[in-house]
Amino acid sequence: MSALLVSRLKTAAAAVVLSATAVLPIATAQSAHAAARVDNPYVGAGVYVNPEWSAHAAAEPGGSAISNQPTYVWLDRIAAINGVNGSMGLRAHLNAAVDQAKASGKPTVFQVVIYDLPGRDCAALASNGELGPTEIDRYKSEFIDPIAAILADPAYANLRIATTVELDSLPNLTTNAGGTPTATPACDVMKANGNYVTGVGYALAKLGAIPNVYNYIDAGHHGWLGWDSNLGPVIDQLYQAANASGSTPANVAGFIVNTANYGALKEPNFTIDDTVNGTSVRQSKWVDWNRFVDETSYAKAFRDKAVAKGFDSNIGMLIDTSRNGWGGANRPTGPGPKTTVDAYVDGGRIDRRFQTGNWCNQSGAGLGERPTAAPDAGIDAYVWVKPPGESDGASSAIANDEGKGFDRMCDPTYTGNPRNNNNMSGALPNAPLAGHWFSAQFQELLKNANPPVGGTTTDTTAPSVPTGLAGTATSSSVALTWAASTDNVGVTGYDIYRGGVLVGSSTGTSFTNTGLTASTAYSYTVRAKDAAGNVSAASTALSVTTTSGGTADTTAPSVPTGLAGTATSSSVALTWAASTDNVGVTGYDIYRGGVLVGSSTGTSFTNTGLTASTAYSYTVRAKDAAGNVSAASTALVVTTSSNGGGSTGCAATYKISSDWGAGFNADVTVTNTGTAATKGWKVTWTFPGNQQITNLWNGVVTQSGQSVSVVNQGYNGAIGAGASTSFGFGANYSGANGVPTLTCTAS
Repeated sequence: MSALLVSRLKTAAAAVVLSATAVLPIATAQSAHAAARVDNPYVGAGVYVNPEWSAHAAAEPGGSAISNQPTYVWLDRIAAINGVNGSMGLRAHLNAAVDQAKASGKPTVFQVVIYDLPGRDCAALASNGELGPTEIDRYKSEFIDPIAAILADPAYANLRIATTVELDSLPNLTTNAGGTPTATPACDVMKANGNYVTGVGYALAKLGAIPNVYNYIDAGHHGWLGWDSNLGPVIDQLYQAANASGSTPANVAGFIVNTANYGALKEPNFTIDDTVNGTSVRQSKWVDWNRFVDETSYAKAFRDKAVAKGFDSNIGMLIDTSRNGWGGANRPTGPGPKTTVDAYVDGGRIDRRFQTGNWCNQSGAGLGERPTAAPDAGIDAYVWVKPPGESDGASSAIANDEGKGFDRMCDPTYTGNPRNNNNMSGALPNAPLAGHWFSAQFQELLKNANPPVGGTTTDTTAPSVPTGLAGTATSSSVALTWAASTDNVGVTGYDIYRGGVLVGSSTGTSFTNTGLTASTAYSYTVRAKDAAGNVSAASTALSVTTTSGGTADTTAPSVPTGLAGTATSSSVALTWAASTDNVGVTGYDIYRGGVLVGSSTGTSFTNTGLTASTAYSYTVRAKDAAGNVSAASTALVVTTSSNGGGSTGCAATYKISSDWGAGFNADVTVTNTGTAATKGWKVTWTFPGNQQITNLWNGVVTQSGQSVSVVNQGYNGAIGAGASTSFGFGANYSGANGVPTLTCTAS
């Protein structure tokens, strides 16, 4: 065993809670940390608190109790590097981290998600990215290279930068490609072209070359990769990527599990070795022959197998505990009954999902363990990668320019697919796009936190019991209504149970349970809940029997016809003639190059965020309420126009971000004021004093005397109409530090 590994195991005996206020004694000044690469970057360090997330959390009732917790910064598209719609860009976050480190007087970990692979997340839709499957060159030059250039800035050399590299990508190649039962065409494409492996290897090589960067590769979760048939192959895939594009395993500090997921940290009421009447828990429907029942056991086994494969023996594991607490009123207090193996497991498991494949905005989930350094042997830290309160995906289709599609796993009425054994999705209703703030989810996580969040409320009065529960049935659904409950601080919603199992939630007094079996009796109850986390007793049970339904509808709608489109330089507006169907058309799915890009309830759709002077091929399929889907329409090829059709122009604003008397840092924002995208820009000014620029990022500078000219880099010259980019610089001066007048020209 290596000395570094022995050090890690000894360190695990004393876990350290990571917060903005916890202070550990240090022996050297902050400047001395730049050259010291450590085994576990989290030990003895503070961790960056993202001020944007912190403000969201603090604005929620009870949220101030956790708003000082460290969360990751997500770089999930190229524009996020410089900030989107007024949000902080990477450099702004790093500058804030430097300030936090100075205030604490100790090393600080800056955590960032690197997440924009070509054809990203090929087995899902809510997290689809902006880059097409073949755009590996853009990924390298416009995403990884600018990030690496910023992280390598000497201004940030004292930070310990922990990256989570490309969620879900390499595990998807193992389980969802190459003839597996859950394979998708998109994942087959990515496995064939190799761009996941190439891209991850390139990111590891570029970022790993920076001395203070610690790369952690995503390793899925136990409910995804815990079977023997998955675990070995995915480690082989990770090892291949770690050796691709000039990288070596030395660029890997470790792996991270349960990223943005809900798997229990530890299941306290049963183990994988338990038996019931001679039957192993592995045979239960929940465990389903998996080797693991929680993320801790999975993470440790993953680490051992990765070392055996050839990764360095001092690698560490991270576990995302942001949403896997599963506390609250529904948390089991002990093992389930030993009548059957399923009753034992289902009665005792704290993970209350319908199935471990459910990943989107899960009802009943709670905040997990707070970020903590070295909590266990081989575990570098518990971290909050997914900021609590940020949506996993929208509950219904929402048009957007972020490359995010609609995934039915985020729809609370969805009855599932083979990847979750055809269970209900368990998703919360009324969710916004992935990454957008979801207040109802934040309150759910706060209410069900385990360990509980202290000091959020003194209200212990539960709402009144819902009354008047009534229902009407079809052959496949039951529509429920009830009278509103009362509460001293106000009811926030209702949980609906079928046969004692949670099947959905509602903020109003109605709910429709779909995907049922004809001629079957179902029993329902409803519970009210309030903002303090109090839950009422169950309503009187209501038994409803679905109708016989007659003959099932198997007739698909007619094929959409008359597909036509008009293009700008960045969008295509499509129209088509309405399809016919024996029970009525409910909507249309729009495909670009065979990949679903959106849905519409009408006969038009606009596809945005496209590249100028590029040909795109579209087809449309109609669908009906019975789930039948038509054949695809005749393909339509539309070519976007060039950028030359509109006007170009730009404006620049100047802001001094810090000033220490003899020097200062400034940020300049360049905004496209024209109607067409720019190809490049130039900002000029004359300093009113003796300011001299010493270093500048995200631009190319020329200074002669007090006259300054800055032109764009290759990756940030193109700015969409109304969009912005930015550059910044450091400078020295004496005397007055006046603000110059800027002139901006665009091409």
